[in-house]
Amino acid sequence: MPWRPMTVQDLAQVQVLADTIHLDHPEDAQVFAERLRLYPQGCLALEDDGRLIGYAVTHPWHFGAPPALDSLLRAIPADATTYYVHDVALLPEARGKGHAVQAGERLARHARDSGFSNLSLVAVNNSQPFWGRLGFRVATVPGLEAKLLTYGPGAALMVRDLAQADR
Repeated sequence: MPWRPMTVQDLAQVQVLADTIHLDHPEDAQVFAERLRLYPQGCLALEDDGRLIGYAVTHPWHFGAPPALDSLLRAIPADATTYYVHDVALLPEARGKGHAVQAGERLARHARDSGFSNLSLVAVNNSQPFWGRLGFRVATVPGLEAKLLTYGPGAALMVRDLAQADR
């Protein structure tokens, strides 16, 4: 079940997945539609038997300034300094099968090929150990603490350096 590019036709199913998976982090359908419109190459879907079981939404952004949850970007910054992983979400039945690792590596290749030296994300729902296994480490950015609290308890900014050695 390879990841494939997300399409506009996937957006209704993406919203259902987001509403099912992220009960504590709801986002409006406009958020997903805008991300797909602004940066389609960063939006992926995972399908099984014609049914979406996962998605990934990513885009270039400014390191240390993650977008607020449930907010529109308006534009992708021309001077982006990180490749930001907004969300990688899988239904419970799709977890533990390597799909998230596969998405992470695909996103890292895309980021590197696009000229970025790092990936960043906000880890939520006790996901730091998983992201750590993919090469991410917690990053401390002064003044970011209050914003991270809006992502829920234990949220942490994480970064993965995309050094030549990663290739």
